[in-house]
Amino acid sequence: MIKRAEHLFSRPKFWAECFGPAPFLPMSRAEMDQLGWDSCDIIIISGDAYVDHPSFGTAVIGRLLESQGFRVGVIAQPDWRSAEPFKALGKPNLFFGVSAGNMDSMINRYTADLRLRSDDAYTPNNEGGKRPDRSVIVYSQRCREAYYDVPIVIGGIEASLRRIAQYDYWSDQVRRSVLIDSGADILLYGNAERAVVEVAHSFAAGKTIEDMQFIRGTAVVRDAVPEGWDVIDSSRVDWPKNIDALPNPYEWKDQTTQSCKTEETVDPNEEQVVRIIPMPLHRQYELNEEKTCIRLPSYEKVRNDRVLYSHTSRVLHMESNPHNARALVQKHGTKEVWINPPPIPLETDEMDGVFGLPYARVPHPSYGKATIPAYDMIKTSVNIMRGCFGGCTFCSITEHEGRIIQSRSEESILKEIEEIRDKVPGFTGTISDLGGPTANMYKLSCKDPNILANCRRLSCVFPGICKNLITDHSPTTNLYRKARAIPGVKRVAIASGLRYDLAVQDPEYVKELVTHHVGGYLKIAPEHTEDGPLNKMMKPGIGTYESFKEMFEKFSREAGKKQYLIPYFIAAHPGCEDEDMINLAFWLKKNNYRLDQVQTFYPSPMSLATAMYYSEKDPLHKVTYKSHSVRTPRTIEQRRFQKALLRFHDEKNWPMLREQFRKMGRADLIGDGPKALIPDEPKTKRLSANNQAKMRTKLNNAARKSKGRGVRR
Repeated sequence: MIKRAEHLFSRPKFWAECFGPAPFLPMSRAEMDQLGWDSCDIIIISGDAYVDHPSFGTAVIGRLLESQGFRVGVIAQPDWRSAEPFKALGKPNLFFGVSAGNMDSMINRYTADLRLRSDDAYTPNNEGGKRPDRSVIVYSQRCREAYYDVPIVIGGIEASLRRIAQYDYWSDQVRRSVLIDSGADILLYGNAERAVVEVAHSFAAGKTIEDMQFIRGTAVVRDAVPEGWDVIDSSRVDWPKNIDALPNPYEWKDQTTQSCKTEETVDPNEEQVVRIIPMPLHRQYELNEEKTCIRLPSYEKVRNDRVLYSHTSRVLHMESNPHNARALVQKHGTKEVWINPPPIPLETDEMDGVFGLPYARVPHPSYGKATIPAYDMIKTSVNIMRGCFGGCTFCSITEHEGRIIQSRSEESILKEIEEIRDKVPGFTGTISDLGGPTANMYKLSCKDPNILANCRRLSCVFPGICKNLITDHSPTTNLYRKARAIPGVKRVAIASGLRYDLAVQDPEYVKELVTHHVGGYLKIAPEHTEDGPLNKMMKPGIGTYESFKEMFEKFSREAGKKQYLIPYFIAAHPGCEDEDMINLAFWLKKNNYRLDQVQTFYPSPMSLATAMYYSEKDPLHKVTYKSHSVRTPRTIEQRRFQKALLRFHDEKNWPMLREQFRKMGRADLIGDGPKALIPDEPKTKRLSANNQAKMRTKLNNAARKSKGRGVRR
């Protein structure tokens, strides 16, 4: 059954609504004084500069809470070396909201090769080093130090993707849930509008964290599973065929007696205890889904057992549909991390409400004339939807935003374009993007709500497009036409990633896109050419890309335009063999592609591909100790070699490639023939070290004799 939620804007507003919306959320006591505030109800700590724009999480959550009647202040990029900067706005009346910003702080600070970045697009003047590693943990600790009795609510993508025990690429180990490491009181995952509104109003009503244990889209720390719940035990992957009832560790009649109650022995008049059901048997029981949770293998187990880690990742992703997901519980030492089911997606009018809040659409005035690259990139772009049902295993969008598409109305989007035209300084008439996580999933959904409510597929488009998926792009096509008809708008570009496997289902959309919205180049991401890695990525075969390319070129010719596709590829993805990369390099050579920007697989927290990378098991299928292993390039040398194959045309990569080809017994790839990828060394460079030394001696002697003859003459 499709689940519903209370409307996002239906609650009575907090008393401080009388102050009205602020021009900018205050970042100093002086601004608070100008607004007439004696204190803030909520203070948001962010790892990003404060830009009052709906593409920045701090602005969205801050403005949303403001619309609920709360006074919200912002402390952006505080100096974390002491607690003093965290006291800049005084003590918040309700809670601190802590976020690392729009990006995970570790991905923001380090490259895929673990090199420290010198820049930061979310910081004024692109300056690096303005946020700490693991910002959520550090900021939370400083908030606790500043005001020990103020509740701490963590959220944003960094917290969201670390809600359970997760593999940490930077330390090469499994870390505990960030909720444990940060010492925060509650974690909000996903976009979190529903959860943050409920949490804020609960605190305002005098409730405590103990009263907020079951809010959707949140995680909390508990001492035990609540009584009366059924626990599906997923803490093992290989069970014996005959399974006895498990003893219940939570029910104690006295100090010597322990029992596990089943449905047949429960007295309805007696307080019920926890019932534990082994996962292989859970289908034999009638369960109340509202009071059923799944026990994941503990932090201690997944830290020491890679197979259990992969299994845990699979279970987590299978429980991601908000209409059928169950609560998850994972033990960390003596504590339980309790993850409530995902939030109910926002309806269209709620999305409109969020994007229609009174954003100034520019950075906070305190930054003066400093440039913030992330803002410059999106200041004339419009987010039309959220979510992604593609399920690409290397991407964390699905884990954060969910698989169900949440779309805005045409009216809301067109109104925002007009605001950009009227408000953004220096607007030239170009809308830089109409999109979101993808360019062409706007208003796409399942045909049948009942099927949607029961679906547990990891992707709607892999291994093929689901027959129940609506692929009609006409809402997007009509939106494009109306957007470029707005007075003052000269061009509407599409910069978000395109799902070309969906686009080819609607040639009219492709024609509209190619004719009016491609400025010479269109970025597209086939990611690879070989089925092995593509299957591990959950991406379509290269034949689908070729079909789209034909359609793209056909409509470009009809429009009288010379336009080109810029393909993106990933090296060193789990399941990618060296031979796969060699075949990809030959495909690039055949198609005369000389790639400039290429990427190496980056193991981001909680993604399925990261589980493959760490465990070398495939969580796309049932995981056991006997499961087929996934070959994964893990060493820096392997990863750099595969990346170099994407740029085999770059002579800087030739020495490494020659060395590796010879080690592989593939010297046939070196030379000038059609079956070679790179040229051989010039003959003078191929001389042995001894011969080179002899040659240098001979040349030196000849030079001395020549000089002597010149003197005698």
